[in-house]
Amino acid sequence: MVNGLKAFGKRIGLFFTHFSQGDLITKASYVVMGLGQLLRGQWVKGVAYLGVQLVFIFYMLFSGISSILGLGTLGTKLQERVWSEERGIFVVQPGDNSMLMLLFGVAAIFVVLAFLMFYWMSVSGSYQNQMTLEAGKKPLNFRQEIDVYLNEKYHITVLALPVFLTFLFTIVPLVFMILLAFTNFDRFHQPPGNLFTWVGFENFTAALWKDPLKSKTFIDLLIWTLIWAVFATVLNYIFGMVLAIMINKKGIKLKRFWRTIFVITIAVPQFVSLMLMSQLLADQGTLNVILQEMNLIDKFLPFLSDPTMAKVTVIVVNLWVGVPYSMLITSGILMNIPTDLYESAKIDGANAWVQFWKITLPYMLFVTGPYLITQFIGNINNFNVIYLLTRGGPLSLEYFQAGKTDLLVTWLYKLTVNEQNYSLASTIGIFIFMLSAFFSLIVFNKTASTQKEDDFQ
Repeated sequence: MVNGLKAFGKRIGLFFTHFSQGDLITKASYVVMGLGQLLRGQWVKGVAYLGVQLVFIFYMLFSGISSILGLGTLGTKLQERVWSEERGIFVVQPGDNSMLMLLFGVAAIFVVLAFLMFYWMSVSGSYQNQMTLEAGKKPLNFRQEIDVYLNEKYHITVLALPVFLTFLFTIVPLVFMILLAFTNFDRFHQPPGNLFTWVGFENFTAALWKDPLKSKTFIDLLIWTLIWAVFATVLNYIFGMVLAIMINKKGIKLKRFWRTIFVITIAVPQFVSLMLMSQLLADQGTLNVILQEMNLIDKFLPFLSDPTMAKVTVIVVNLWVGVPYSMLITSGILMNIPTDLYESAKIDGANAWVQFWKITLPYMLFVTGPYLITQFIGNINNFNVIYLLTRGGPLSLEYFQAGKTDLLVTWLYKLTVNEQNYSLASTIGIFIFMLSAFFSLIVFNKTASTQKEDDFQ
């Protein structure tokens, strides 16, 4: 981020430097985009820059300015019913739509940023053309520019469309979602019938401490989300590694058969397995019925209806669907550990336990460090296991529209789909993003796999 700010500051400095050192044509290109290209033989590029400026001016005059100004209020005119003398009935008179005003306002800001990028390219290119002419050379023509972007700058040509689509379908919706967290967009403020407005950090304070019910729900679910992510990641990794070590151990016969048996759960779609387990473990489900018929229990076991047992159940069931993946990954790594390391350890008198702690585990952790972080982030957002198995239940009056096994991501889903509380859901989404970003960016850079990738041989 610091490097990015330095680069931005450098560009600002160059902007004024180019103007002060530029000739008349370069200075004029600061007013009319593309002029520095048109008057120096780059007709296609000059017309393109001029067209961008004209389209931008037209857009800002007829839509852009009003869209940006609309961000200040998100609408003031309500939809209402008025009496029509001509028809003799009440008709609906349209009002402002806060959601569309927010969306168009965000889009207008990105259009302005895109224009500023093209504007910088225009004035910078004009100055470069001036320097080229002063050096006794001719600026590149259109065909030569094409050749450059098909060779030296081919990476720009290839990545231009993906970057544009990323901004269009990822960055813009993400900014729109973040801004919703600073509004009161819920079921009581649904456009076009009603408007929603800016409320600042009210949703954040309500989730953290101001609203007792919401804050208790958020804190409890945050703690459970972290507990779930740790157990789901660590247990799957440990059991998968132990299983791989057992299967790959010398003397074990039918290794392919055992691997196939444990990988069968991967062949069945995960949602099918989870829905089946949900039916088997229900209070009146198959497992409880069988146990009662065998006189092993007097009343049903609350696998999914007791808060504590439900949490244990989802962790255990997650082992069933997750261990095979860890087993396959660790099996491949175990096969690549140099055998001379173990032979040297045996000569030094190390037993199997010491070999595991000093050779196997460090090697595994070094190679699979990024994988563990990825799995941890995935488990923080593991919607399928929780929702398909327990639907977040059992429900509790202690929580705001959530159950005892809900993760933050399943709570967000319920707030959006069931309660239409988009502002609070957006707030929860920001907290999830911050949590995921912390572990994926900061912790990842602290792993030995990143810091010492050339040292471990």
